[in-house]
Amino acid sequence: MARRSWLWSYLALGLTWGCSFLFIKEALGFLAPFGVAFVRCALGAATLLALSLVRRERWVRGPAVWGHLWVVSLTLNVVPGVLFAVAETRVTSVVAGIVNALTPLTTLFFIVAVFRDEPVHRHQVAGLGLGLAGVLVVLGVWRGLGPNPWWAVLALGAAVVLYGVSFPYTRRHLLGRGLSPVSMATAQLILATATLAPLFALHGLNGHAASPRALVSVVALGTLGSGLAYVWNFSVQRAAGSAVASTVTYLTPVVAVVAGVAVLGEPLAWYEPVGGALVLLGAALGQGRFRRYALRS
Repeated sequence: MARRSWLWSYLALGLTWGCSFLFIKEALGFLAPFGVAFVRCALGAATLLALSLVRRERWVRGPAVWGHLWVVSLTLNVVPGVLFAVAETRVTSVVAGIVNALTPLTTLFFIVAVFRDEPVHRHQVAGLGLGLAGVLVVLGVWRGLGPNPWWAVLALGAAVVLYGVSFPYTRRHLLGRGLSPVSMATAQLILATATLAPLFALHGLNGHAASPRALVSVVALGTLGSGLAYVWNFSVQRAAGSAVASTVTYLTPVVAVVAGVAVLGEPLAWYEPVGGALVLLGAALGQGRFRRYALRS
């Protein structure tokens, strides 16, 4: 049983990240996109700062480290946080959650094509192609993107591309320094909060009153999605390995679809889950999961 204790962290991570798109949609009831991005980072930073103090985590030091962490905060928190909120003013949380499932594929692209940390394999190219085809199906491209404005789709795509940049950048510039993951995440979110603060002051609220449901969503988005989720992710990686931890990306879009339909009553076209399945198959193919299964067989 002890060896499977990580399963609870895994499920909490998948549920939290899967519901993040629902939380964003609810938060937009009283916050502008800048406000959503700022509040989630601020609450996440406060949560991790408290945890760091309790654990007596060693603080990150050195201007080079802080500079790299600021870049990561821009590509992982600041800009994607704003872009997802902007997009969800017009697209459903279901569509946002499914497009977000492209993250493993955009990460793979930057690892092999830009950062060149790995050689390019045929299954990776095939996975990228299948995943992109899946997104086109999700959007119902034969219908001219349906009700989804082109700029909202572009915002989702740009956010996922930035996610893809952030992971190999972190691995190359930060992971080899022996820094505590919690300390890095705390500093990263503090930098994101400071960066977003002027934008929040400029236009953080949309003029509507905050409902109790919206307030709960914002708190959950910040403390869980941008705070404790980091801890759960690191605990799963430590106990079960990074390969198992990465499979949470297959759970989050499923949760996003169920939450969007069940809680928000969002419509679900037949092609959205079909396209989502293609995206997940593309991610699995690109990560070489079918090859590993074949070798074990």
